[in-house]
Amino acid sequence: MSTLGHPIATPRRPRFLLARLGDLLHYVALLALGLFCVTPIVVMFATSFKLQSDLFTQGLNFVFMPTLQNYRDVLFDDHFDRYLVNSLLVGVASTAITLLLGCMAAYGLVRLRFRGRRVLGYTTLLLRTVPLAVLAVPVFMIWSQAGIANSLGGLVLLYVAVNLPFTIWLLYGFIQQVPIELEEAAAIDGCGPVAVFWRVVLPLIRPGLAAAAIFTFRIAWNEFILALVLTDRATRTLPVAASLYITDIGVDWGKVMALGSLIAIPPLVFTFLAARQIITGLTAGAVKG
Repeated sequence: MSTLGHPIATPRRPRFLLARLGDLLHYVALLALGLFCVTPIVVMFATSFKLQSDLFTQGLNFVFMPTLQNYRDVLFDDHFDRYLVNSLLVGVASTAITLLLGCMAAYGLVRLRFRGRRVLGYTTLLLRTVPLAVLAVPVFMIWSQAGIANSLGGLVLLYVAVNLPFTIWLLYGFIQQVPIELEEAAAIDGCGPVAVFWRVVLPLIRPGLAAAAIFTFRIAWNEFILALVLTDRATRTLPVAASLYITDIGVDWGKVMALGSLIAIPPLVFTFLAARQIITGLTAGAVKG
């Protein structure tokens, strides 16, 4: 029906309700995903403040009398400072070397034209798909013959090899977005190839360097299987030290969770610092009209 030749408008309320229902389901799904990710972390921190007797009597209970005994036992352990220094040395050294080699390799793949460039790039990325557990036995045999097993240098070298393929391909996209005209202008002003790379390219790919640093440091800091195989008492890292609380008579869950909480702090701090650099790098290059 129509009035004076004008059609009656179709009510939009059902469509509006469907849109609101879709938004509600979207936020419910995000909330469920957030709870799924946060719950293990909350349980870990809560367990770290419980005594072993409370764990068996109370179970998963968030109402309890907290204690710092587990943290005191972990922090005042005779070897905690050694394990902490080992983890820091391995994480920082492997991250620095990986970023240095990765950005130079990615720059060469982007700017240089040579036969087999694409094959080399895809082969490098394919190596990253190999599970770390598969590498444990062959790497131990090779490292033992080379005399670098049970050493921090051997562990750093391995983490560089593991993280380098992903770093190359991550920085490949960032370097590809750098206009070649900027490098040509710098070359006309008298900069050599090395100066162009360090003064022009690297400042423009800071977001990529920050993201690669987060990924590389996290792997080197948290990795357990290879560190367990390639370290001894003097070169253990913190994840390997956490396994020492798993004995034949049981698992000291309070100390395991306390050390796990301490292990989680540096990657979180480093991620927040690097994420700030990512935002700064993305907004610093904005062009004002």
